[in-house]
Amino acid sequence: MAEKIVSLKQAAWWPEEAYPLHLTFPEKWEIIECKMVGHDAKPLSDEKIKAALARPYGTKTISELAVGKKDAVIIFDDLTRPTPTYKIIPHVLEELHKAGLNDDHIEFMAGLGCHRPLTYEDMVKKLGETVVETYMVFNHNVWDNFTDLGVTSRGTPVKINAEVMSCDLKIGIGCNVPHSIAGFGGGAKIILPGVASMETIVHNHSIVAGYPQRKPGIGQGMLKNNEARFDMEEVAKMAGLDFKIDVVLNGEREVAAVFAGDFVAEHRAGCEFVKKFYATESFEGADIVVSNAYPQEDEAIKAIWAANASVKEGGDVVIVCHTPEGQIPHYGSGDWGKVYGGPLRPQIEERSRMPKAKRVIVYNKYKKKADFGHFGIPHEIIWLKTWDEVLEILSADFPEKARVAVYPCAALQCPPFPPDY
Repeated sequence: MAEKIVSLKQAAWWPEEAYPLHLTFPEKWEIIECKMVGHDAKPLSDEKIKAALARPYGTKTISELAVGKKDAVIIFDDLTRPTPTYKIIPHVLEELHKAGLNDDHIEFMAGLGCHRPLTYEDMVKKLGETVVETYMVFNHNVWDNFTDLGVTSRGTPVKINAEVMSCDLKIGIGCNVPHSIAGFGGGAKIILPGVASMETIVHNHSIVAGYPQRKPGIGQGMLKNNEARFDMEEVAKMAGLDFKIDVVLNGEREVAAVFAGDFVAEHRAGCEFVKKFYATESFEGADIVVSNAYPQEDEAIKAIWAANASVKEGGDVVIVCHTPEGQIPHYGSGDWGKVYGGPLRPQIEERSRMPKAKRVIVYNKYKKKADFGHFGIPHEIIWLKTWDEVLEILSADFPEKARVAVYPCAALQCPPFPPDY
C-alpha cells in the first residue's frame, strides 16, 4: 500500500541528530501541514544583518553607545532558545572594536534565568569556538552574586547579576518567539528572567503574572495589558540595558529578520512583524494532531498550543520532541523530586493542558520517566520511542480514514492574534 510521508526537522542544537524525520501515514488519511506564514522565508545575508544593526530603533548604534565605555557585556540566551547567536556576534564585536573597546574589556554572560548552566560544548554551539577561546564567557547564577537595585512599581525586588551590573555597556542578543507569560519573548526578557535572581523571577512570574493560572492580560501574544511584560521592562530599565537585538527565524531556524535598538522600541516593532510571520491558520476538528516541538525540543511544552487548537474532542495528540538533552532542568518550575520542586512548580492537577485529547503520545527516542510531567499529568502520558509504535496505536482507532494536522515547527508558530492583543 502506498504511504504519505511528512518530513520534520528535529534536534536543533544537535547536528549529529538533526536528520530529517520522515513520518509515514496511511494513504487514505488526509494530511494537512499547518505551516506558519514565514516558514519558507529567505535567510538574511550578513550584509543585511549588519544593515539592521546600523538602523536601530529608538537609540544610537552600538559603536556610538560604546564611545567612552570601559567594559561591555553581551548577554545571550541559552539552548532552550533557537537564536543562532553566532550569526550576530561578529557584527556586534565589529561595532565595539570600532569604538575602541578591546577584547579584554568585552565579556559574555549566558542569560539563563532558572535554567541549568551551559557547558563548554553548549557555549561553542551558541557562540562559536573562537568566541569561547577569546573572551570570558560566564554562566548566570540565579542564586547568588547580585546587585540590589530596589523595587519596581509592582513590588518586584530587583536583584540583578553583579557581574553584568559592573559593566557600563550592556547589550542583549535573543529572539522574538511566542511566550506564554510575556506575550512574546525577546526585549527585556534578557534581563528578567535572564540575569535576575530567583527572588526577582518568582515575584514577577507568580505575584505579577499569577503563574501558573495567569492573570487577565497575561498570555501568548498578549501585550496591550501585560503587567508581567511591563514589569520586566521596568527592571531592564533599572538595570540599564543599553541595546537589544532580537532575531526572527524561519522554518529552518535561519535568521529571516533582525530588530535592534532600544529594548522596548525594537521589541514592539518586532512583535508587529512576528504576529504575521509566525501566524498559522490552525486546522480545527483534527482526529490526530502531530505537533513538532522544533526548534525548542527541550521545552516541548511550547508545542502544546497547536494540539489544543486543532484536536477534536476525543482525538489524539502526538508531541514530537527528539533531543538528547531531554527537557531542560528548571530551578523555578521544575520537578526536583516526586512531591517537591521549584517555587513556581505547577501542582499535578494544573498540568492537564490538553483537555480535549483522548490520548497524549510523546514520540521521543530519549525516554526519561522524570520528564513525563512536562507534558501533562504523568500517568496519562504515553511515551513511545519509534514511529512504528505510534502509528500502530493510531491505526487501531483509525483503520480507514483520519484527518491529521501536522505542525512542523510548533514552538515558533502561533495562532493569528487580533489587533488589540
